[in-house]
Amino acid sequence: MEPEQIKQLLESGLAESRAEVSDMTGGGDHFEITVVAPAFGGLSLLERHRLVYKLLNVAGTEEIHALTLKTYTAEEWAKV
Repeated sequence: MEPEQIKQLLESGLAESRAEVSDMTGGGDHFEITVVAPAFGGLSLLERHRLVYKLLNVAGTEEIHALTLKTYTAEEWAKV
């Protein structure tokens, strides 16, 4: 999977979101992802990550082997 594909999936699945995706190894299966989205408001870290996994349909696929996720609301991102 290409970083741009992941970015598009996340930004189309989460209204008003912004995603940054980096291929950590160049092999197309280890990614670092930062997502800023209003949808994360009120969600725990685990709930946010589950939402991202659901959007990427990671469960049961071998395309993505490892993810490093950073998830923020716009307010949280402004403090980073």
